[in-house]
Amino acid sequence: MTSAPSAAGSPASAYAPALSQLAARLGEAKGTVAHHLGVLTEAGMVRPAHSRQVRGGTERYHERTFRRLVGTDTDAGATAALLGAYAEELAGDPDPLVHLRHLRLTPAQAQHLRSTLDELVGEAEEAPPGQARYGVLVSLYRHPPAVR
Repeated sequence: MTSAPSAAGSPASAYAPALSQLAARLGEAKGTVAHHLGVLTEAGMVRPAHSRQVRGGTERYHERTFRRLVGTDTDAGATAALLGAYAEELAGDPDPLVHLRHLRLTPAQAQHLRSTLDELVGEAEEAPPGQARYGVLVSLYRHPPAVR
């Protein structure tokens, strides 16, 4: 899934994880994570948020530069990573809302549903800092011909 920063809004994240936190969460070396953060920074997807002095050095924090990701292409590896991150977040919610439904739709119905979902998610107003954060993952996709 190739994702690009949405034109909508400023950074939505008040939470900016430190490099060491990212490395620990991903199970990767700090140097590897730092390299990839550099690539993401160069691509404009993240930016340095701030840094602070800690015993043994400087802890650097990064934040995303966009409010939402919109997938334009499919890539099985990227989709698996996205769904893995989704599963981790979902596990922490005691009362999540999850729907998976298969529908038969005309092209016009599919386009209408796509537009409606995109508008609903894109125009949702965020509460001020300090309120609970919620994740919203929306997907509308066609089944491969063999599965229909």
